[in-house]
Amino acid sequence: MVNENFIITKDKDKTLGLIRFTVKGRVNSNNAPALQYKIEDALNYGELNIILNMEQVEYLSSDGIRVILKIYKQAEKAGGKFKIERPSEIVRNVLGLVALNELLV
Repeated sequence: MVNENFIITKDKDKTLGLIRFTVKGRVNSNNAPALQYKIEDALNYGELNIILNMEQVEYLSSDGIRVILKIYKQAEKAGGKFKIERPSEIVRNVLGLVALNELLV
């Protein structure tokens, strides 16, 4: 079940040629699949340059990290780009603990 405080929005930036997903709330085992589905759907429709704004993320679990890495690899394989934009302090700390800041931020 997806937490009602977990929100994902999608915006197209035609000027920069990218899709920006903004996530609010906790990214955990309950809602990481929803995040994966939304971003994979964009990739499947040829939207290959993706930014994930995580400024309002309060928690990032190992399931969330797994989804982010999977999406990163899928975008790279398809010839696109995937980056995290404005990670919250919590997200930056978690990604730092698993040595992913340089790759993803």
